[in-house]
Amino acid sequence: MEAMSEIAEDTLRELRETFRSGRTRSVAWRKTQLSALRELIRDNEEKIFEALYQDLGKHPIEAYRDEVGVLIKSINYALSNLDKWVATKKGKLPLLLFPARGELVPEPLGLVLIFASWNYPISLALEPVIGAIAAGNTVVLKPSDQSPACSSIIAKTIPEYMDPKAIRIIEGGAQISEILLQHKWDKIFFTGSPQVGRAVMTAAAKHLTPVILELGGKCPVILDSLSNPSDLKVAIKRIVSGKWGPCSGQACIGVDYMLVDEKFAPTVIELLKKTIKKFYTESPKDANCIARIVNKKHFQRVQNLLKEPLVEASIVHGGSLDEEKLFIEPIILLNPPLDSAIMNEEIFGPLLPVITLKNIQESIEFINTRPKPLTIYAFTKDENFKKKILSETSSGGVTFNDVLIQFICDALPFGGVGSSGFGRYHGKFSFDSFSHEKAVFQGGFFPELEPRYPPWNNFKMKFIRLAYDFDHFGLVLLLLGLKRFCRLMGLLIRFVAMAILLHLLKFF
Repeated sequence: MEAMSEIAEDTLRELRETFRSGRTRSVAWRKTQLSALRELIRDNEEKIFEALYQDLGKHPIEAYRDEVGVLIKSINYALSNLDKWVATKKGKLPLLLFPARGELVPEPLGLVLIFASWNYPISLALEPVIGAIAAGNTVVLKPSDQSPACSSIIAKTIPEYMDPKAIRIIEGGAQISEILLQHKWDKIFFTGSPQVGRAVMTAAAKHLTPVILELGGKCPVILDSLSNPSDLKVAIKRIVSGKWGPCSGQACIGVDYMLVDEKFAPTVIELLKKTIKKFYTESPKDANCIARIVNKKHFQRVQNLLKEPLVEASIVHGGSLDEEKLFIEPIILLNPPLDSAIMNEEIFGPLLPVITLKNIQESIEFINTRPKPLTIYAFTKDENFKKKILSETSSGGVTFNDVLIQFICDALPFGGVGSSGFGRYHGKFSFDSFSHEKAVFQGGFFPELEPRYPPWNNFKMKFIRLAYDFDHFGLVLLLLGLKRFCRLMGLLIRFVAMAILLHLLKFF
């Protein structure tokens, strides 16, 4: 314990010295580090695939889609836009303050701590690192110990490719996390469960450290009664891939449960079954297209969700579990009890409850009676229904007629609200989250506005009122002593205009 504490203290001291030296503020340094990270990923692609298969059983295509390709895309986007992001922006000031000018200057926060999660142990570790480096910070990355192969490859390769005086990897479990949280950071980024998120936030509060919490929650998918069979087929394909495709349902933005009109449910269930068989064959365990559960602890947690008698009775497809291989085949449940654990805890596994409603419009109330989700998915062509979902629900994001695809869009922020987390990142939003936009006022010595100083009088009160109303014409009249005269002239002009109007109305 003492040895780990000393390592942490030495690491933080060295990284803070690096930041104070100004090395990381250079745009050239930032671009060099981002390019090095891209080279690391490309050079070690096969090793990353191997580590992801070892930790989670991910197929190389799934691994590239969700862990490798997405990072290369993000790095390229950052490199293409970094000069624009770091540029000083003009701030519009009141004309009365001319020739003063305002500026917004983005500056790095300092030393940031990033906690990665085990379900996407490469992409969710390095995606926030991209933003932190682009913003010019020094970084400590703590990979998840529950994905040991991926943690190992990150710890081994990062020092070989990137600046070890500015970017450090600290491996370990809960004990080292507790040690790291005892220290003061300039920002903490955490991806994981709400329970651990609360502990992170509590520790951060002692030092008034700002945090970004990416937590997740139960993300619903609303399936409206699509009249076009081809639209319905596409919707089902996307829902199946959005439920079982991302790490066997072990994804914070994956589909957690489905809401559907009760009259439409039998058709939906059959289409789900057919699509599962098409994607994952009659024997999903042998298809090598679905990841496995990360470890026995999580396997037993998912298994326990099915042990309630009424929940087990609601299974309409699947049900095979292999604890030795940590594999659970896709399982569909129809109307499990709403007070059961499966409907109140984030499932984070390959189980899909389908909840029927008398009218799909009831889905809004259903969602609103539960904690705010990270994402709401809705398949519908009804524009009024879309407007109701947007205006009457609250969530980190809303995706219409697709699943998961929003995650790869750099122009859209990713983050939660309420119990699904707070703070956001991806693209420019990552840069902003790891930056402080400093307000700069560049003033001069002329002209001098005497009404800002005491002793106070009626003239100065009038001046300040007009200034706050941005009434520049009124200010000129006040300074020329014509304000009262112009008020009388204004009344006279209004009177004459009204008389002319009344005269013209006689001809209509």
